[in-house]
Amino acid sequence: MWEPWRRGCKRCCAHRLSQIKRVSLHSRGPVLPIEIIFLITIGFLAGTSNALVGGGTLFTFPVLLAAGLPPIIANTTTTVALVPGAFTSAYAYLPILHRVGRRLPLRVGVATAGGITGALLLLISGNALFFYLVPWLLGAATLVFTFSRQIVRRVTQSPHRKDELQLLVMEFVSAVYGGYFGAAIGILLLASMALAGEQDMQSANAQRNFLVCFINGVAALLFIVSGVVDWGVALIVMVGSISGGYFGARVARHIPNEWLRRIVTAAGAIFSVYYFVKAYG
Repeated sequence: MWEPWRRGCKRCCAHRLSQIKRVSLHSRGPVLPIEIIFLITIGFLAGTSNALVGGGTLFTFPVLLAAGLPPIIANTTTTVALVPGAFTSAYAYLPILHRVGRRLPLRVGVATAGGITGALLLLISGNALFFYLVPWLLGAATLVFTFSRQIVRRVTQSPHRKDELQLLVMEFVSAVYGGYFGAAIGILLLASMALAGEQDMQSANAQRNFLVCFINGVAALLFIVSGVVDWGVALIVMVGSISGGYFGARVARHIPNEWLRRIVTAAGAIFSVYYFVKAYG
């Protein structure tokens, strides 16, 4: 009974992937030296931002889009380029994870399933649909990032009891979003844990970084296997993001985080307005 449906879905996915590859990976010429410098700089800013306050995707994704990459390729390339930084952050927090070690395996499974689901939805949606969703996604991510402190503080101050099922449901929904787009995914995970009764923010940060590894990691793996990553761009941005992540971790105490938060918010707002006009103007 399910065989015709399964074959139809398989043909649809194959058709979408062929369209994405045909439109994107063969239409862009070689990366010029000036573009390499610019991409490394953007990757550096994204890595520094992620290490200090988050929001790195709000630098890389819109810039890659403006540089001529089609929407889905810009998104998949950003995910792959920023994954090493996520693993570095998670490794730094490993000593704290022993407090929640027994609960993690199930949550990792749920987060991984959500990341795969979101990544598949992205590949199925195609460039045309995703282009019209871009300004909404950028705008929503910018708002969540801008008011992240207030969101987490408000949620944390509210009385909540430990609720494992509620946590799993919220983390699955957050992971689907993370696999599909990913900007401000860390804020959504922190809010989910706070709503489910987590009061230790150091532990919540450790759990967030650990889960993001699986959400973004499995999405990146699916994008790589599907052949929808612009490696010429991804590797360049990756160099900058790794350097920026190391720099951010080393000088975190000496950089006014509020300055960087304002820069990220301004960039997200400008790009959101620009792509609203471009898509609907």
